[in-house]
Amino acid sequence: MRRGVHRLVSALGAVFLAFGILALATPAHADVVNPEMPFKISGNVQNNGEPIGGVTITVTGAAGFTATVPTDADGKFTVGVPEKSADYTVTLDETTLPEGIAVVDNPATPFVEANVQAVTVGPGGRSTMNFFIGQGERHTVSIADQIVQRLISGLNFGLMLALASVGLSLIYGTTGISNFAHAEMVTFGAVATFALVQLFGPAMLWLAIPLALVLSAGLGWGLDAALWAPLRRRGMGLVQLMIVSIGLSLGIRYLYQFFIGGSTEQLPGSDAERFKLFGTVTLSFTDILSMALSVLLIVVFAWWLTFTKIGKATRAISDNPSLAAASGIDVDGVVRIVWIIGSLLAGFSGILWAYFRPGIRWDMGGQILLLIFAATTLGGLGTAYGALIGSIIVGILVESSSLIIPSDLKYVGALVVLIGILLFRPQGILGRKERVG
Repeated sequence: MRRGVHRLVSALGAVFLAFGILALATPAHADVVNPEMPFKISGNVQNNGEPIGGVTITVTGAAGFTATVPTDADGKFTVGVPEKSADYTVTLDETTLPEGIAVVDNPATPFVEANVQAVTVGPGGRSTMNFFIGQGERHTVSIADQIVQRLISGLNFGLMLALASVGLSLIYGTTGISNFAHAEMVTFGAVATFALVQLFGPAMLWLAIPLALVLSAGLGWGLDAALWAPLRRRGMGLVQLMIVSIGLSLGIRYLYQFFIGGSTEQLPGSDAERFKLFGTVTLSFTDILSMALSVLLIVVFAWWLTFTKIGKATRAISDNPSLAAASGIDVDGVVRIVWIIGSLLAGFSGILWAYFRPGIRWDMGGQILLLIFAATTLGGLGTAYGALIGSIIVGILVESSSLIIPSDLKYVGALVVLIGILLFRPQGILGRKERVG
């Protein structure tokens, strides 16, 4: 009897020992950062099949999302992310790799930084990716190339910002309204383009963009006809009009969210391959086309404002509405045209912003609203040319400042510079000092 008990105990001990050995031999699961989030990005870092532990991985996404995780002993990492069908950037810190190895170029994307990958969380809620690791030298970018790259990106961003700022400045100059719903006009251009692409197909993007601009112009006409013109005729004050614009902005913004959801959508061509200009400076065809179209539209607008009859009437109303009305100018008719043009420019800016971000979100216009106001104020309230200059300055400051400060704070840097400039020139760069009395 006792021998049987001893045998049973010995057998159980052997079983538990075997399970213990198996548990020790089984690879440990990677630590999960943000485990409470419903969707996951995971990956492996290996060199010729050998895992590399302790490598720092950073995941960034829209709305300021960022998370950092080290790879475990098996070279694995997992990060919880907040959105499905959204785009994220996964960056491997090459300085944390062992000596003698580096991230090598992906043959499919030869001009993209090898240690940076774009990842989209699929419908299943998970995405897995790998880095190409091998013998070689680590990629370094000279400070000169970084500055040039940031200046080009800043100019691109500034030109896009200028289209929205010029429209806002025109509306303010002719009506005195600080229109917070201008952000939703920016979003409308991108959302309308996306909806038309879904209707006609990606190959019809060339038709979807002009139709979206027509719809944007129609939105400006409709808002003025249905809302702003009746409020002006009732003599509502500027503060009340501003509050109405804030309420309108919130209403339209959440209407976008209701129809397109909270995920990030992409327009065709947003993943266009980048090509090398010189050194390590790269641009995509979309970037070049964006800057070219922005410059063309700004030149056409400047010609319209300077030489056409309606453009001159717009400048007269912006300078002195009462005197313009006394001179026989149809103020309401000109203001209606200004709303149409301002909304069209904002819509086109939204399309370019969707490619620059990249991606379309229900709140994408609100993300740059403060920068639009900053550019308009910096250039001089009510001056279209001032808004253009202010936008380019803000755009370059925003993109260049990330060389010195964290990219999450780059918008703050532009606003700090704005405050500093206005301390010395309150009226803005091209604004006029207000007369008292």
